[in-house]
Amino acid sequence: MQTVEHLPPPASGPTLRLLEGVRVLDLTTSIAGPYCTLLLADLGAQVVKIERPGRGDDARAWGPPFLDGESLWFLSVNRNKQSVALDYTQPAGRETLHALIAHADVVVVNQVLPSQKKLGVDSVTLRALNPRLIHVSITGFGLTGDASERPCYDLIAEGYSGVMDLTGPAGLDPQKVGTPAADLLSGTDASLAVAAALFQRHRTGIGQDIDVSMVESMTRFMTPRIVTYLGSGELPRRSGGKDSVIAIYQTFETADDPLTLGLGNDAIWQRFCTACGLDDLAADKRYADNSGRREFRDQIVQRIQATLLTRPCAHWLELFTAHRIPAGPINRLDQVVRDPTLRDRGMFFAAPRGETSVPQVSLGIKFDGSSHTYQKPPPLLGEDNRQVLQAWLGWDDARIDAMQQHGAC
Repeated sequence: MQTVEHLPPPASGPTLRLLEGVRVLDLTTSIAGPYCTLLLADLGAQVVKIERPGRGDDARAWGPPFLDGESLWFLSVNRNKQSVALDYTQPAGRETLHALIAHADVVVVNQVLPSQKKLGVDSVTLRALNPRLIHVSITGFGLTGDASERPCYDLIAEGYSGVMDLTGPAGLDPQKVGTPAADLLSGTDASLAVAAALFQRHRTGIGQDIDVSMVESMTRFMTPRIVTYLGSGELPRRSGGKDSVIAIYQTFETADDPLTLGLGNDAIWQRFCTACGLDDLAADKRYADNSGRREFRDQIVQRIQATLLTRPCAHWLELFTAHRIPAGPINRLDQVVRDPTLRDRGMFFAAPRGETSVPQVSLGIKFDGSSHTYQKPPPLLGEDNRQVLQAWLGWDDARIDAMQQHGAC
């Protein structure tokens, strides 16, 4: 069931302009690269999405579900961009791409290095045209090493990093994270790297080669677990999220819905026991610190679980809020998008496009109190060909028409 009708319109007021004047060419498909350029566009960069004529970004075909014939996966990561359909496997298309490169600050690609070289979009080729260019590669395993030419998707990166081995109930199959985590993390890493490279270029006038590996981004996500293993030799296994270094940091059942509970220090532990009437636990010296609570975790968890089963989730969450105890619901997505805290913060909105409203998730980062980012909805394939080629290259209509007649754009 569609819920877009419940969403507010985009926030009014000036949009973020932190990267105003930065021109980005996005040659990527799927999620990781487009998510990188979505973040850059939200921060004010001008992003031109270069797509294959007739087909476009792979993600345009990912569905169902579709919204008015368009993939919702594609729509989720491509707002605030212009689309240019350009076949740069043809000489005329490649010449046009290289002309655009001369006016660009950043180019983002997601092909392995041999494919980049074949297409003429590798760093050596493009930075020879524009030494100030920041060239970003997002690939599965990076541009060097024995795995550098392997194809990769989010699923492969998650499995490779170890996160799937630690996700899910004990004794059951490994589970993928419920969102394309490796895509989103590597895309975020790439956008961070671009911001740093732009700062460096401001000082030196020289561009950068940025090499982002989905597997490495996902592996870095595992830093606390990896360092703990390397330092202790203790190999963690799937536990349903019940093996934290914090003794009480897991899900619990209540009389109706489950909740999460994190008792991260001794003061919170004492407040929790007081709130729940577990005075004997609070007074027991064996449980006075986290080490003791970890040693006796099983019996403590049993007592807490028996207590929480006596009342519904809403009762406990209200009580824990009053006593400043970290706890929360386990929301379904329909509850997430209606959550008053997230709605009040402007986390969700509907972008108007003709007769359709496109649901969007906002940047969620505020600068001087503002997180207004919306400029335009996700583009139709090639809808900005004429505008971009005129604005960037100064081409007239006749030259653009000739390109289109030859099928290059």
